[in-house]
Amino acid sequence: MFENKVVVITGAGSGIGRALAQQLAEAGARLALSDINERALQETLKSLPANTLARGYKLDASSRTEVFAHADDVQRDFGGVHYVINNAGATVVGTVANTSVDEYEWQLNLNLYGVLYGTKAFLPMMLKQREGCIVNISSVFGLLAFPCQSAYNMSKFAVRGLTECLWQELHGTGVRAVCVHPGGIRTNIERAGRRVAAAGSEEDKFAGKAEKMLVTPPETCAADIIRGLRNGRKRILTGHLSRTLYWLVRLLPNSYPALVRRLS
Repeated sequence: MFENKVVVITGAGSGIGRALAQQLAEAGARLALSDINERALQETLKSLPANTLARGYKLDASSRTEVFAHADDVQRDFGGVHYVINNAGATVVGTVANTSVDEYEWQLNLNLYGVLYGTKAFLPMMLKQREGCIVNISSVFGLLAFPCQSAYNMSKFAVRGLTECLWQELHGTGVRAVCVHPGGIRTNIERAGRRVAAAGSEEDKFAGKAEKMLVTPPETCAADIIRGLRNGRKRILTGHLSRTLYWLVRLLPNSYPALVRRLS
């Protein structure tokens, strides 16, 4: 399924992005890998099998100009694209009261607009060749809200909405869209993210909970994503508590917050 296919992965310098690059390389894919951290990206490239056809690109996924230029570079270097995995992201930890508008904008520019830019930049190529798959990384926090994660929740709910809209609009085009909801993946998202400048005791409390929840190895998440793609799934749940939270919010849409406090 992935043999000689061109796969674009943003945020490939670590975590889920790196694990996807490694496993897709083993499956024979040709890889266009990007990250804002050039050193981390080079480490990913060095970790790939020797016969992998891969190129690295320094990219700020929150920059519209850079992402559209990146799509041009990939088309020039690979001649097209078959999978785009919009994975780059981070988090900002803060209550609504403590999070500034600037901090909300930083979060949304990367997690939401980065996904939108990646989708818009590569979709025309896929529609033209009538083949392709856009894989957008949402989160379990795109299924339910969580204290101190309002900015992250906003971005990941929006990614889910964008992807579910694509499910309908792309019907019959040969192109499909997939929404991934990782839960509790042990990545460096905390280190790549921020705590709001006005952080207090509530943000400290969240940091303690996050440490307990982030337990699933990124390699397991990547394997679940690849398996889901092979099986034609539109929504992929992976990681600690992901299925529990998915069903919790469906069954108890108005009262789940009380139970989430116990789970965390």
